[in-house]
Amino acid sequence: MKTTLVVILFAAVSAFAQDQLAIKDAQSACGPANVKYDAHQDSSQHPAPQPDSDKALVYVVQEIGELKCSGCALTKVGLDGAWVGANQGSSYFFFSTDPGEHHICLNWQSLFSGRSHAFALANFTAEAGKVYYFRARIFPGHYDYSFDLDPINSDQGKYLVASSAFSVSHPRK
Repeated sequence: MKTTLVVILFAAVSAFAQDQLAIKDAQSACGPANVKYDAHQDSSQHPAPQPDSDKALVYVVQEIGELKCSGCALTKVGLDGAWVGANQGSSYFFFSTDPGEHHICLNWQSLFSGRSHAFALANFTAEAGKVYYFRARIFPGHYDYSFDLDPINSDQGKYLVASSAFSVSHPRK
């Protein structure tokens, strides 16, 4: 009986450890957990640059839907293990990257621990001179929130960028 209990306990601990390792591996696209961002929308500017010939340009557009606290929805964006910026409320920002395979991460930065554990992940292969668009969405649920990140086509991406505020962000010191 004791042996069976030990085997079951070991199996449960082992399964939990595997899940934690898989989560940590998936989140390797994100930056360090202790980095926090300040971000705000700037309606006085609306940049929409073209990519350099040797780089790809990536737009991340955040839609918060009917979330009632637009100022509280700040998401950090990571690429290949480093934070590259943040969106505040319904907004967009962009960054350049080298050609090749990339892993992108969104993490909801919040004072509420449940929200701070919300991540969305995607991967893509960038080509020099191309533009890529991703849409981050936050959907309020009955007790929690749904959080996702999807690549979108250039027509939809251009429309969302044109109809969104520009997000200016920087890491807190």
